[in-house]
Amino acid sequence: MILPAAAALLAACAAQPAARERSMSTPEFIRGEVRVTEHRHGDDLLSAGLGLAGLAGLPAPFADPLHPTPAELRRRAIQASWKGIADLGPLGGYGRVYGGAPDVPGREYQAFAWIPGAHAPHRVLLQLPDGFDTARRCLVVAASSGSRGIYGAIALAGAWGLPKGCAVAYTDKGTGAGYFDYADDSGAALDGARARRGEAALEFEPPPASRDAGIAVKHAHSGDNPEADWGRHVLQAARFGLAMLDRAYPQLAPFTPQNTRILATGLSNGGGAVLQAAGWDDDNLLAGVVALEPNVRVPGQGRALYDYATEAALFLPCALSDARFDATPFARAPGTQFWPLRCAGLHARGLLGGDTPAQQAAQAYERLRAHGWTDAAMQVAATTTAFDLWRAIAAGYASAYLRRGAADMPCGFRYAAMGPGGVPGVADPLTRAAWWADGSGIPPGNGIGLYGGTDLSPDPTLPGALCLRALWEGDGAEARALRAAVEATAARLPRKDLPLWVLHGADDGLLPTAFTSEPYVAWLRRQGRAPLYWKVPHAQHFDAFLPLPGFGERHVPLLPYGYAALDRLWAHLYEGRPWPRELPTPDARPRGAGALERAALGLP
Repeated sequence: MILPAAAALLAACAAQPAARERSMSTPEFIRGEVRVTEHRHGDDLLSAGLGLAGLAGLPAPFADPLHPTPAELRRRAIQASWKGIADLGPLGGYGRVYGGAPDVPGREYQAFAWIPGAHAPHRVLLQLPDGFDTARRCLVVAASSGSRGIYGAIALAGAWGLPKGCAVAYTDKGTGAGYFDYADDSGAALDGARARRGEAALEFEPPPASRDAGIAVKHAHSGDNPEADWGRHVLQAARFGLAMLDRAYPQLAPFTPQNTRILATGLSNGGGAVLQAAGWDDDNLLAGVVALEPNVRVPGQGRALYDYATEAALFLPCALSDARFDATPFARAPGTQFWPLRCAGLHARGLLGGDTPAQQAAQAYERLRAHGWTDAAMQVAATTTAFDLWRAIAAGYASAYLRRGAADMPCGFRYAAMGPGGVPGVADPLTRAAWWADGSGIPPGNGIGLYGGTDLSPDPTLPGALCLRALWEGDGAEARALRAAVEATAARLPRKDLPLWVLHGADDGLLPTAFTSEPYVAWLRRQGRAPLYWKVPHAQHFDAFLPLPGFGERHVPLLPYGYAALDRLWAHLYEGRPWPRELPTPDARPRGAGALERAALGLP
């Protein structure tokens, strides 16, 4: 317990933070200002004042859409991050069966951090609740999922940690929607607002180029292969969090891993990032790791994302046209009637045999099965294929791995603002002003198109897909460079006594377990580690897809299992509960046509 006099001093510090905080040291990897903002009285840390209903509602408005304020951008960025990760639909049970978004007042500390030798920074952010538990010091550190911005893990790390009295440190791990538009030479400043080159420090400022060079994206065009540094980004975010706690509570400083437990968590790319961090954690910063559906890779085992994404971009449209997928959600959505043309194109290039579309589709299906794809993964991947996500992922990642700029992406791809009729044009100023809040980090979307890699054939995207695949399978200098860049992203072995829990949906169609978590966990066990592993039945990759027709009936959300794992880690670290050697996988079952009930999750 804190003595009354100490509590009074802490309250005074919280009420008047600026003068004291400026006197505290800043980590050497931070360049420029640390932006400190207060969030109370209708503007909290977890939902920016929207509450759960507001998070699920229409996009938070801007009073002046051409010039949104930093507070408005933050509110909408938080809302977009929630909607991109969590199932907030009326049948999904969020806030009723699991999770919640209570009002959590507090402060935020945000800055640009730099990995040595990097061309671009990554954002770091600490959310410090007014109810921070000084008796049980807890810091949750998380990396954004996908290529999202700084709030991209708030529905996992923030929703679990902030109501518990933990501070939460985030990193965007070198991704995010700080898009740079060469048309007006502008990017995103620290507060999210648009600023021109030279007017402010920008999240991403690529080398100068002509006005028609299009849109530059930090993940794809920084020249840094950020994925190879995701673990370092997470560890810097943890150190930033400790330093900001020193600023906030100077009477209780220093905050160290010895007196402040650091719990790392993330999902998808964020899950891969915290597993990378576990391997790079030579200073024993982390007290435990919970990784959900991680994009993780072990050399010589499983498959790299770029490998199976380029394979999927080529062969899944054909395989999914097989009659066995007729009842699969989105496998017969508008636009998928052209998928048999992919069969014909692959057949013409000698990549498939068979004389009929049905025979060719069956061959494509058998090829994917032979390469490790399960029926469940292919069924769920119908959404990813219908949304053309495989090509978008492969084009962006190829550019990142080869360290290309906006004007020389591999295979002729480029990002540009979408003009009338979908042709390249100039960004709409209203859309551009909202990019930092609304963007997912990898276009297309939000008024930005992915162009190039096409021809005028009946299957126009096939040439680009073939070219991207050749970068994985080829023998040329570019292919060798790309594979070397992928090798640099491999996970390292964590220390033996680190509590580590991996959770993955058995039906994941974006990051199939057979390519990612299963070989990683098997490798850990062969190396004498004892990770917990839940391969959750009926869970897939995108909780946010569960409100889509046909999805929620067949699947369960993954977030409640992540919260449960974090609860168990908390009980181990703060209540002395033994860390188990193994735990039975929950007996999850689909919710069916009705609303989700707790029993369907199969949690103890």
